[in-house]
Amino acid sequence: MAPSSDLKHRCGILDGTPEGIMKDGAYLHEGSDKSRAVFLFTDIFGLGLVNSKLMADRFSKELDCDVWVPDLFAGRPPFDVMELGPLLPDRAGAKRGVMTVLRLVFLFLRRLHLRFASRPSVVDERIQAFIFKTQVARKYQKIGAVGYTLGGAAAVRLGATEFINSIVVATPARTDMPEYESIRIPTLFICAEDDRSFNASYRDEVEAVFAARKDKPSFVDYG
Repeated sequence: MAPSSDLKHRCGILDGTPEGIMKDGAYLHEGSDKSRAVFLFTDIFGLGLVNSKLMADRFSKELDCDVWVPDLFAGRPPFDVMELGPLLPDRAGAKRGVMTVLRLVFLFLRRLHLRFASRPSVVDERIQAFIFKTQVARKYQKIGAVGYTLGGAAAVRLGATEFINSIVVATPARTDMPEYESIRIPTLFICAEDDRSFNASYRDEVEAVFAARKDKPSFVDYG
């Protein structure tokens, strides 16, 4: 049975039908400019949630370049949005009830093996292997990446490598401060109004890492 429109809205599922294709285990929307590409790293729901594909379509059209959405979880995302979505706050400042918290705990325990299977080292290896393989085939001159929550944390870690030229980090899962200190490419952060993981005080610490590089060889543009 298809979910109701109210439930889809509650879970943040976007309306629309993806226009791209699946290629080499990833979603691709092609642009006419073949010199540039963007890699979109999904949240914890992976390719099963249509949102990442619809966003890839839009980015590709507006940037006129290829946009790839690799499968970070080898077909086994840790959570399904229809299961987890109703248990998450639907607005800034919303509080969870005791029963909701307990349901969250039990759900996380049941999915612990999938979370372990998608630990950072595994996800990073998949991302880097896919970008390397794609770059060998397509020979892009410029590569950017945008990541959301778990994918945002992956983008942060990728910022210390030579695989890409710039990153956009959207509501990232929390990572260790040395990973922000290791970023060596232009970085843009998109932060949520209310985020338990990447809260205001932690954002200030991260910004201070970038600001401390001003007038130093290690400085990179950030925002």
